[in-house]
Amino acid sequence: MNKAQRTRQFIVEKTAPIFNIKGYAGTSLADLTEATGLTKGSVYGNFANKEEVALAAFDHNWKLAQAAVPAVMASRETSTEKLLALTGVYENLPVDFPEGGCPLLNTAIEADDTHPALREKAMEAFRGWKTNLVTVIQAGIASQEFRKDVDAEQTAVTLIALIEGAIMISRLTGNAGYRKAVMSAVKKTIVDLS
Repeated sequence: MNKAQRTRQFIVEKTAPIFNIKGYAGTSLADLTEATGLTKGSVYGNFANKEEVALAAFDHNWKLAQAAVPAVMASRETSTEKLLALTGVYENLPVDFPEGGCPLLNTAIEADDTHPALREKAMEAFRGWKTNLVTVIQAGIASQEFRKDVDAEQTAVTLIALIEGAIMISRLTGNAGYRKAVMSAVKKTIVDLS
C-alpha cells in the first residue's frame, strides 16, 4: 500500500463506526475530522465527498460483519451444519462485529428512500448473502439432506430476515437474550428443512 492508500484506509477505519452508528445523514464533516484527527482538506483530498467516504465505510463495516461467516461455514461438512454454524456466529457476535449493529440493516433502513448509492450498496450486500445461502440450501436439496420441496430462495430470505430482526431487537432493547432466542427459532427453521 502506498501512502495515499494507507491514508484512505485510515479514514475509512476511523469513520466506519461513526457512519454505522449515526448514519449518513447524522454524520457530519466535523465527525469525520474529529475521528481521524485530519483536516477537512486531508479528508477531501483522499475522497471526493462525504458520500464517497460513506460508501467505503459501508464496505468496511459489511466486511467486518461478515468476516467470521465464510470461515465458520466452510469448516462444516453438511449443508445443515453450515447453516447451523451461521446461527452460532450471530448468537454470539464476534468482538470485531461493527459497533452500532448490522451495517446492512442500518444502511437499508436509512438509505431506503434517501440515498440511492448507499441503498445499492445494501442491496449488493443482501444479494451476496442471499446467493451464498441459496447455494448452501440447494446443495442440501441435491444431496437429499433437505426436502426436495424446500424453496431455497424463500428459505434464504427468511433466515436473513430472522437474523436481521434478532440483531435489531437485541440492539433496541439492549437484551442479547432476544438475539439468542431468535437464533433458536432460526435453528428450528434449519432443522425443519429435512
